[in-house]
Amino acid sequence: MTNKKEKEIIGYFTDASPQQKQNELRDAETYYNRGLAYSHKGQYDQAISDFDKALEINPRYAEAYYNRGNVYDEKSHLDQAISDFTKALEINPRYVEAYTNRGFVYLKKSQLDQAISDFTRALEINPKYMEAYNNRGIAYAKKGQLDQAISDYTEVLEINPRYVEAYNNRGIVYAKKGQYDQAISDYTKALEINPRHAETYNNRGLAYDEKGQTDQALSDFTQALEINPRYAEAYTNQGITYAKKGQYDQAFLGFNRALEINPKYAAAYYNRGIAYYFKREYEKSWEDVEKAQSLACQINPKFLEELRKASGRQN
Repeated sequence: MTNKKEKEIIGYFTDASPQQKQNELRDAETYYNRGLAYSHKGQYDQAISDFDKALEINPRYAEAYYNRGNVYDEKSHLDQAISDFTKALEINPRYVEAYTNRGFVYLKKSQLDQAISDFTRALEINPKYMEAYNNRGIAYAKKGQLDQAISDYTEVLEINPRYVEAYNNRGIVYAKKGQYDQAISDYTKALEINPRHAETYNNRGLAYDEKGQTDQALSDFTQALEINPRYAEAYTNQGITYAKKGQYDQAFLGFNRALEINPKYAAAYYNRGIAYYFKREYEKSWEDVEKAQSLACQINPKFLEELRKASGRQN
């Protein structure tokens, strides 16, 4: 829906005469359309209010349930979103998008079996639905079923060889399997299609780092940060790679920048703490490790023992 059309729909209610308003108040589709306009503008509470009114008039309005579910998802009201997608599917059991979006909400809630079931149902209805394959691949990867994930991403790419997210996601799974050359190949293909995909540069940098190709890794982290200067994870990964090279001053710059962007980024504290350990600045190391622990970061017990020995702490 164009911005002009959205303004027309919203403005109609504002400018209509009392009689016109009274007539249109009984029109579920008018409320539905205004709800869509509000949702496209990010005015989610107004959108929900209009979808509510549409459904009061027409309780069998599957699209209104579906779009209200999308708005609830945007507001992170995940249980309400699932409820609305379920109601849409009760009315229209072949509503592919409702299965896919409900599956994605289940994915957010880490209810992976339910997510996979919904994506599979969507694919039974539409075997060429790329988003369902891609999302089911994500769910399989989270379950540790890596070969199934790769199979789903490959299906996406057979349908659309220019689907950047599928190359990036398949690369992530190859990296989890320790198949770094395949991962780098997929990341490179993604970047040939979209050279501005910061996440893929970051991921390829991680794969290069695992292969010990630290200069290539640093180049990719730098590329990611040129595209997105507030990419805290890329700064942290850059810092880790510099630390591995023994270039601690550069490492601290990366960790510090990550923490300026996200002061609650546990991984940055933890890795900066490790760097301080190697610099023999044990008190600073303890400060960062304890901060990471306070943010629910799991610390390697062997590292903690080495830090205790080096610092002379008893606990």
